[in-house]
Amino acid sequence: MALARNVDDHLPLATLLEQRWSPRAFDPEYVISEDELTLLFEAARWSPSAGNSQPWSFLVGVRGSDTHAEIFSFLAEGNQRWAKRPSAIIITIRQLAAGPDHDLFGPDHTQFDLGQAAAHFSIQAQSMGLHVHQFSGFDRPGVQAAFGVPAHWEVTSGIAVGRIAEPEIFDEQWEIDREREPRDRRPLSEFVFHGRWGSQQE
Repeated sequence: MALARNVDDHLPLATLLEQRWSPRAFDPEYVISEDELTLLFEAARWSPSAGNSQPWSFLVGVRGSDTHAEIFSFLAEGNQRWAKRPSAIIITIRQLAAGPDHDLFGPDHTQFDLGQAAAHFSIQAQSMGLHVHQFSGFDRPGVQAAFGVPAHWEVTSGIAVGRIAEPEIFDEQWEIDREREPRDRRPLSEFVFHGRWGSQQE
């Protein structure tokens, strides 16, 4: 079973971080349990947030459910090619302003805090032998309207979660090749600055 693509030229990381990546090849037979989902959201629950405001919400569609089918209908065609196989699709939602359902510490930080919650979700999944693929290609206003998300909340991103599969689950060779491409990242020198923007450590 494919676990992680090769990573070149990197310092030693914690194993969960080193093995984390975002596959599109998921096992269509794997059924995620309610206990597993609860643990994933418990990890998100304990992520840090400004003033402990916890300005996030999640819409959960387990494969085979009506909610999943409706969420899937709003995905971009490119995402629909692979997102039918993961065990669940989760839509992330961030708070924009205070409302009757939830107070708010301040609006400027909420996307950052939601990102931290999603990261905690992702690493917890990795620790459980699951994988996550986060995505942005879907009709956000459509989801907002279809599921009655209040105006002071904003539909933000998608998270697919499930058990990884071998790339050969795809029919097209280009999709198989994409799954096997080496992982790469920008070098630290391009985004870690000591002093003025663009300055490197002496």
